[in-house]
Amino acid sequence: MAIDAATVRKVAHLARIKTPEDRLEPLAQELNGILNWIEQLDQVDVEGVEPMTSNVAQPLRLRDDVVTDGAKRDAVLSNAPKSADGFFVVPKVVE
Repeated sequence: MAIDAATVRKVAHLARIKTPEDRLEPLAQELNGILNWIEQLDQVDVEGVEPMTSNVAQPLRLRDDVVTDGAKRDAVLSNAPKSADGFFVVPKVVE
């Protein structure tokens, strides 16, 4: 698939990207280069290759799933403009 300046203009318009006319042809060449590289990747034989999320195998460290109150109520409420009985006080917004 070849990309021309008209296609770049259309994509730039759809993406709401202002692109000067003199940049359309160089952008088309860059996009064609990227597509050619993707076609080269498509030719690589990956049969039997396991998918990976990292190049270093690391076991996932787990912690106990324990419910806590965070033990920071007073510190959090100290940032509030107004609080009462351990809760934020906010103006009524629904009548």
